[in-house]
Amino acid sequence: MKHKILVTGASGGLGSLVINLLTKKTEIENLAVLVRDETKELAKRYKSDGIEVKTGDYANKKSLIKAFYGIDILYFVSAGDDHQRVQLHENVVNAAKEVGIKHIIYTSGVWKDETISSSIAPLVASHKQTENFIKSSGITYTIVKHNLYAEVIEMLIGNKSQLLKTKTIYLPTASGLSSFVPKKDLAEAEVTILLNPTTYANKTLEFNGSEPISFSEIANKISAIVNEPIHYFSPDVTEFKAEMNKFGLPNHVIEILSTFSLAIAKGEFDQQSFDLEKVLGRKTTPLSKFLEETYK
Repeated sequence: MKHKILVTGASGGLGSLVINLLTKKTEIENLAVLVRDETKELAKRYKSDGIEVKTGDYANKKSLIKAFYGIDILYFVSAGDDHQRVQLHENVVNAAKEVGIKHIIYTSGVWKDETISSSIAPLVASHKQTENFIKSSGITYTIVKHNLYAEVIEMLIGNKSQLLKTKTIYLPTASGLSSFVPKKDLAEAEVTILLNPTTYANKTLEFNGSEPISFSEIANKISAIVNEPIHYFSPDVTEFKAEMNKFGLPNHVIEILSTFSLAIAKGEFDQQSFDLEKVLGRKTTPLSKFLEETYK
């Protein structure tokens, strides 16, 4: 049975990977994308490829209702605004319920300590609330809880040029492990779900990388790639914040770096479930390969 699939976040990294994979696996007429601005270059490209482009904003429920008509399956990429996410996501779920969407695939996040006492609760507790909105709506769902994107590594430690200047990874992550996942692996698995929705109906899956890794190990791997010694140093968080202030980083950036570093140190992202491997039918992309592509 053919379903009309709407991909939100289609102008972002994950959403664009999903839609590009879908175009290779199903007919174009089965696909639609949601964008906020249809005059943007990527939106124009989707339209020229024959993909239906719908305009809508999570902050505007009426625009979502209009965009969701005729859609069977909603690929719901979470909003980036941590402070407004709960209200934005409630709009999405309510609009989906109002127009009769049959199945929501929602990109949530993993964290071990799912309580308000967790250091990352202010940033990720909204995912838990969204999951509850979806389950209460009566719409068939698949919740995919993402571990940290492998692409976050470069955000945390800098690009190749920056690393070669300092030859140091400086983060208060201690010896904490994270099961990083490249976005392309997540996209591949979630396309499988989108094309086989009944197999994953009303399931919550944890999508972790196959290889939990510390930043000390990441430093060693990057050293081998760039043929330079990259050292790892884990300061206490007070020293880290002070050093980042000296470099002129904005306070909100320092807080995000500190929060996620401490969460990594506490093992929040050291998850061992194999749901992603089962959906992919293989292990996730080795971190060595991902780091080589990023830092070669």
